[in-house]
Amino acid sequence: MSEPEVLVAIEPHYRSDESCATQARYVFSYTVTLHNTSDHSVQLMARYWKITQGSGESQEVRGKGVVGQQPLIGPGQRFRYTSRAILQTPVGVMQGAYTCFNTATQRAFDVPVAPFCLAGPNQIH
Repeated sequence: MSEPEVLVAIEPHYRSDESCATQARYVFSYTVTLHNTSDHSVQLMARYWKITQGSGESQEVRGKGVVGQQPLIGPGQRFRYTSRAILQTPVGVMQGAYTCFNTATQRAFDVPVAPFCLAGPNQIH
């Protein structure tokens, strides 16, 4: 039995109301939608992010679940949440993975998250 397919879509947004260029503080929110396209439930257990600043400096973030939850996503269902990242540069990149639990096989599997760009206004042409 193959692992379930979980599709990931991410919508990043620059938060000008929380950012301050003179303090090298650039705040981004990102909304993630996880869509379970398989025939059985999966539970999101953990997350891993690699956040790379425009300067090339990077940090890694690991943790249980997302936004304080470890949601069970049924067949065909979607789970959506919004979180944020604070950078010291107006441009950065995030990528990572979610660790999910396959309820049919009782095994964990990773769902990779392709790199996505975080950019303030007029930063990318």
